[in-house]
Amino acid sequence: MIDMNEKDACNPLLLGNQLCFPLYASARKIVAAYTPFLKEIGLTYAQYVTMMVLWEEKATTMHHLGERLYLDSGTLTPVLKKLEAMGYVKRSRKPEDERIVMVEITPDGLALRDKALKVPHAMGCLINRKGPLFTAEEVADLKEKLYRILHVLEG
Repeated sequence: MIDMNEKDACNPLLLGNQLCFPLYASARKIVAAYTPFLKEIGLTYAQYVTMMVLWEEKATTMHHLGERLYLDSGTLTPVLKKLEAMGYVKRSRKPEDERIVMVEITPDGLALRDKALKVPHAMGCLINRKGPLFTAEEVADLKEKLYRILHVLEG
């Protein structure tokens, strides 16, 4: 006879047996933890990660930006409209192909990077406030595994 623990370990509908749930819950908690730090610089999390790509690339297509952020245009467009209204980005259509929307960081957007530099440190302090949660190697391993999941699910 199988005891209850063995049966539970094989139950595909137990929340505790799911990989997706702690990923989902952790992502929500992480984004919520970012909120007070990002509020200080006037960004939402979606705006912050968008700006991170633009601080890195300076200019890109909206399509490429969506690929980098795993966002569709319906989600990305309102983020870019708000960033444009704030003066951090400029959108334009490529003259040789009007279907392609270019996104370029503005001087104000570049200047915002200096304010944003404190955000990763603040998050690191928050996550490690009770001592180091992960070694550098464990962080690299976790990121690699999460990106593997993203790539598999890309379609």
